Amino acid sequence: MRVMKVICTECGADAKIKKTARRHKHFADLYCSCSEPECGHTFVMNLTFSHTLSPSAMTHGRMVKDIADSIHPDQREAAAAFLTRTAKETRETERQKEETNGVIITRR
Repeated sequence: MRVMKVICTECGADAKIKKTARRHKHFADLYCSCSEPECGHTFVMNLTFSHTLSPSAMTHGRMVKDIADSIHPDQREAAAAFLTRTAKETRETERQKEETNGVIITRR
């Protein structure tokens, strides 16, 4: 497991995070102290969330629900019909590809 390394801003030695005060889910104050006894510097650093590189698989369903909830019911029904139709077409295309390749896959 990788741990965040904090460096003392005064002497450059390693510093330890003594306390974390979470201000928001994307922002926290880190209360730090220098590990060099001769320095003894204590300071506060800010930790902020910047942006997502790859969305969480755990939030995928919630994102779809949020989008569905935000559109008009008529549009929601049209989108559901479109997705159902597209899924059926995709399955049919896959089945035809399997038949033309002479490969039959059975799933149990």
